[in-house]
Amino acid sequence: MRRKRADKREVLPDPKFNSILVTKFINSLMREGKRSVAEHIFYKAIDVIGQRTNKEGVGIFQKAVENVKPILQVKSRRVGGANYQVPVEVSSERRQALAIRWLITYARERGEKTMSDKLASELIAASNNEGNAIKKREDTHKMAEANKAFAHFRW
Repeated sequence: MRRKRADKREVLPDPKFNSILVTKFINSLMREGKRSVAEHIFYKAIDVIGQRTNKEGVGIFQKAVENVKPILQVKSRRVGGANYQVPVEVSSERRQALAIRWLITYARERGEKTMSDKLASELIAASNNEGNAIKKREDTHKMAEANKAFAHFRW
């Protein structure tokens, strides 16, 4: 490693729910620096979740993120001219980042009209352990399980 590692920046909790997780989610949802648009989409999605499930929207959101977090992933490792997919544990920060990224990606691919509806549907599905983001986590775990034989190449 030649250069200094970049410092992790502190993220301030969002004003409505006082949650750092919500801020990180909104930051990932944001495009072209349009924070107010991203906030509007997220808070509207939370309201929609509340109406559909008759439960607290933020609770469903947190459960969804928790359910999507992967435990294992595979990393490519070159050993003697061959590339092996080596299963490694995921750090807690990366778990959260991947969960957020997958939820947003698969929400964007959904068929509903507005982004807040798409996001609400994906979060509700993920909180019930279904939907594409959960499928992605399962596939990631399957890959790691299938390549367990190469675990001794871990570094």
